Amino acid sequence: MYGPPPRRQRPQRAKELYMDALTSLLVPIHREGTRFIIAFAIATLVLFLIWEPLGWLGVILTLWCVYFFRDPDRLTPTRKGLVIAPADGVVNMITEAAPPPELGLGEELRPRISIFMNVFNCHVNRVPIAGRVTRTAYKPGKFLNADLDKASDENERAAILIETEDGKSFVSVQIAGLVARRIVNGAVEGQSYETGERYGIIRFGSRVDVYLEPGMAPLVAVGQLAVAGETVLADTETSEGRREAAIR
Repeated sequence: MYGPPPRRQRPQRAKELYMDALTSLLVPIHREGTRFIIAFAIATLVLFLIWEPLGWLGVILTLWCVYFFRDPDRLTPTRKGLVIAPADGVVNMITEAAPPPELGLGEELRPRISIFMNVFNCHVNRVPIAGRVTRTAYKPGKFLNADLDKASDENERAAILIETEDGKSFVSVQIAGLVARRIVNGAVEGQSYETGERYGIIRFGSRVDVYLEPGMAPLVAVGQLAVAGETVLADTETSEGRREAAIR
């Protein structure tokens, strides 16, 4: 009953596994990456003309560029009240902080969850909770290491304020990093978005902060891996306290 499949089924099974692997690799590419991929490819051809080993280095860098700008679909939980990760990466900080002043929310402290994206993470950003974007704001700044706490205040950033249908407010902030020099924020003021919808991208290596409602408990822990559009960061409909975690 639990033995290998009949011999006649094995070629079909092998084909299915091959197609699954191919599909997992051939994901869509974000439009922001097109010109970079073309530039890397052209540079690679030039490097081959100069010296073949350099050309192969260019191939590796071009493949990395394609990988960096991947834009895969995600399976997003759609239950009302869930706050979902807006970015891939590591939860590197959970603290209490006032949201960016340019949003006009005052100085009341809110739980802030910071997700750090390295150069190998998918950098497409997603709306953390369904609602209407009531304000967007851009602030120029420095390009400190996005892993630092002060990056939230001093680095270049783009913030969106989201109001849910029950009157709650949440903030998502794209923060430039040490090598990041371009924040793309496509959110439109006055427009409503579903949880997990794409709204922007950051190049290359950066951070996204999510500010919850005052008093809400984060359901993730520092050091945890987050998947944009999938990982639940918080829940407006639970009284569960802040989660703790330990390495096992």
